[in-house]
Amino acid sequence: MNASTLPPPLPTADTEHLRLLAIFHYVVAGIGALFACLPLIHVAIGIMMVTQPAAFGGNNQGPQPPAFFGYLFAGMGAFFVLLGWAAAVGTFISGRYLARRRNRLFSFVMAAFLCMFVPFGTVLGIFTIIVLSRESVKRLYESS
Repeated sequence: MNASTLPPPLPTADTEHLRLLAIFHYVVAGIGALFACLPLIHVAIGIMMVTQPAAFGGNNQGPQPPAFFGYLFAGMGAFFVLLGWAAAVGTFISGRYLARRRNRLFSFVMAAFLCMFVPFGTVLGIFTIIVLSRESVKRLYESS
């Protein structure tokens, strides 16, 4: 039996956990990016408040909201969309780092940040912190 016909080595529990965490990071990043689009509704309403304020006054004789509220609505909505997309990109990058066993500290910090996003981020963040805290995983990162 030569070296080319030998089966690949079986993955250890740590490598399997890191592989699964990477996959779950990708999934949570996708879900996070999708839900981060929800404040786009606020952006649309804010733009509508600025461009068509009569639509919010009820009848034409009632007071209309000042343009400031429309800008505030659109600006806050855009801020939260960008914040959510940035968190999704960071989660995706953390998944790539986990798969390649690089930048353990970045993945650790992202895991702590993910704990704020209930329920999926919290579960993923806690499991990632547990796995990355193991001495055997630290050695895996040092060896690669």
